[in-house]
Amino acid sequence: MSTETTTSVWGGGNRPMKASYGKLMMWFFLLTDALTFSGFLVAYGFARHKYEEIWPLAENVFTHFPGIEGHQPLLYVALMTFILIMSSVTMVLAVHYGHEMNKKKVTLWMGLTLLGGIIFLGSQAWEWMHFINGTAEGAMLLADGSVAHVLQAGELINGQTYAHEILKLGENYFITEGAKVSELLNGAEPIYGANMVVNEYGAPQFANFFFFITGFHGFHVFLGVVINLIIFVNILLGTYEKRGHYEMVEKVGLYWHFVDLVWVFVFTFFYLI
Repeated sequence: MSTETTTSVWGGGNRPMKASYGKLMMWFFLLTDALTFSGFLVAYGFARHKYEEIWPLAENVFTHFPGIEGHQPLLYVALMTFILIMSSVTMVLAVHYGHEMNKKKVTLWMGLTLLGGIIFLGSQAWEWMHFINGTAEGAMLLADGSVAHVLQAGELINGQTYAHEILKLGENYFITEGAKVSELLNGAEPIYGANMVVNEYGAPQFANFFFFITGFHGFHVFLGVVINLIIFVNILLGTYEKRGHYEMVEKVGLYWHFVDLVWVFVFTFFYLI
């Protein structure tokens, strides 16, 4: 290697990846945030393994859908996921047209990204409301802290109907006589919905992790919506046209894609598995 080549490589001022200071700092932030979310999901996995017998299945908890009667397992959560993923697509298009300095198209796709984030937040608030309020039937909190559900005779359970009442503890079913149900539920307190202390659906830790993980992610989405709104206003004012570039759109796009990717992992590990 010649002296001239060595000097040009090690002399400083080189940008092999052409990453600006702002984008580099955003990547550092996203890396640390990814480790935080990973820690939360790993903790959730350990808790679920420890309380596996009484841990509720998400498909049996999140069964509501506005305007549709009956159980629709995870359909609403799937819709929320689709909306957030589509907002990532619109963000890609906003960044693309930013590179082409097309203010009209950037405004359009950035506006749709902002709309997708707002709809997702509203949907998550609706989901939280139903989770907190619980079902009309409720459940019974036993003396040992476990939660029992009494399923009436004739209900369809695992594809079968039974003539007797069924007592459900966690994911286990017990065929009982009416008197035996009363005996098992002696001193039990009725509970409805979920909070940080009791959980109609099963282990209280399930509700704690639900509020913390989805709430922490929702806070990230909220911050993203606020930042997107500021960027959107600046686009309308022509701020980035005057600067000669739309790098701010690209930087907030990195954050938005990260938030969407995290939700894919939350959806997979918390709702599907």
